[in-house]
Amino acid sequence: MITAKHSTLCQHNAPKTRSEQKCAQILEAAIELFCVQGFPNTSMDLVAKKAGVSKQTVYSHFGSKDELFIAAIESKCVVHQLTGNLLEDAANAEQTIRMFATQFGELIVSDEVLAVFKTCLAHTDSHPELSKLYFDAGPKHILGLLSDYFTRVNELGELHFANPHDSAVRLCLMLFGELKMRLELGLDATDLLKDRQSYIDETVSLFLHAHRKS
Repeated sequence: MITAKHSTLCQHNAPKTRSEQKCAQILEAAIELFCVQGFPNTSMDLVAKKAGVSKQTVYSHFGSKDELFIAAIESKCVVHQLTGNLLEDAANAEQTIRMFATQFGELIVSDEVLAVFKTCLAHTDSHPELSKLYFDAGPKHILGLLSDYFTRVNELGELHFANPHDSAVRLCLMLFGELKMRLELGLDATDLLKDRQSYIDETVSLFLHAHRKS
């Protein structure tokens, strides 16, 4: 994975160097182009032009369009704080899982993530590798972080996850809710937005109850 390399370089809250600023500009331009034009119609030239840098600069940060696509997706996870740092405190599992659920719940219904998902879906036949890139950089990466966290939580005994990976999958899919389904289909979901946080909170409560040792 290139998460640590590019996420730390481009998305850290500390003051950015000139190189880091350019990296952030490239990622911002890339995610917008991937969302609006789709992966096949986005070139490194276009990204460079939109980012206001040379094509050589783009390639110096990201060796290929595939690598840039992965980094752009991972940068969204960092923006929503879905990194290993969020899932560190195994001693306060309930609070940590609730924080994860809120951040993840916002990420999966964001315009950028929905647009990239639809792009992958639209090009499944012509560019099947695109779906794999998206899955590895987004869902697979997040499931791995969550699964590792549940494994550490198991060691403390308050909660028990018989199969941490399956538990991670269940939590993420439960958090999708009706909102994500409607948005993916391009349907109006205004009526669901006001109750979104309540849905997330109730979902986490059910999840924790199912895994709490009696």
